[in-house]
Amino acid sequence: MENYSGVIIYAFIAAIALLFGGIISVIKEPSTKVRSAILHFAAGVIFSVVSVELLPDIMARHDVLEIATGFGAGVFLMLGIRYFLEPKKEKGNEPGFPTAFIVVIAVDLIIDGVLMGIGFATSRETGTFLAIAISIELLSLGMATSITLAGSNVNRTQTILTNLGLSALVLGSTLLSAFSLVGISAGYLEVILAFGLAALLFLVTEELLVEAHENRQNPMLTAAFFGGFLLFMLLPGG
Repeated sequence: MENYSGVIIYAFIAAIALLFGGIISVIKEPSTKVRSAILHFAAGVIFSVVSVELLPDIMARHDVLEIATGFGAGVFLMLGIRYFLEPKKEKGNEPGFPTAFIVVIAVDLIIDGVLMGIGFATSRETGTFLAIAISIELLSLGMATSITLAGSNVNRTQTILTNLGLSALVLGSTLLSAFSLVGISAGYLEVILAFGLAALLFLVTEELLVEAHENRQNPMLTAAFFGGFLLFMLLPGG
């Protein structure tokens, strides 16, 4: 691959965006309404990534077996994470560290890294566009992660360290995928994209929007979802 410098630079930008978003929410804890708006916005951006980037590529090849394999594996993994790692809610229990949520976020970040890596393995222009778009997603996702941790009574130090670890995961998955997925067959790529599609949909519908709707809603908060969706669509190359 000729885009070594581009991959490294944009991988760092994406990782820093996630960390920066997380730290912002730690320094200045947002109000309930701002918290809901951020979660809606993050969900909108991720859903737009699914619609604008993943679905067209998956449907262009449209191999039923490959799609079913990747999508099914993604669904089962996400449901397994939810079942085995999410603590059962009982009366009188204090909120604990949201392990299931963080694992789901980690899977999402690995997928984001793979998408950026695939983009740079394809061309510098494609990789750059995906990196910019995903960095915007990660900025809001970092904020959403810190918000969820704060809601579970996780202290600031743990929250910052968690975001730091997740940022390292983004960086590592991007670099690893960019240098290892060069020349990957269309079939394997279809399976990876279908898996990512399921995982991202789960993150939006079962994590971010559920968290966003825990408090009273109004039309402006809901509009943040569509604002995030629109922002990704308007980016050059989207």
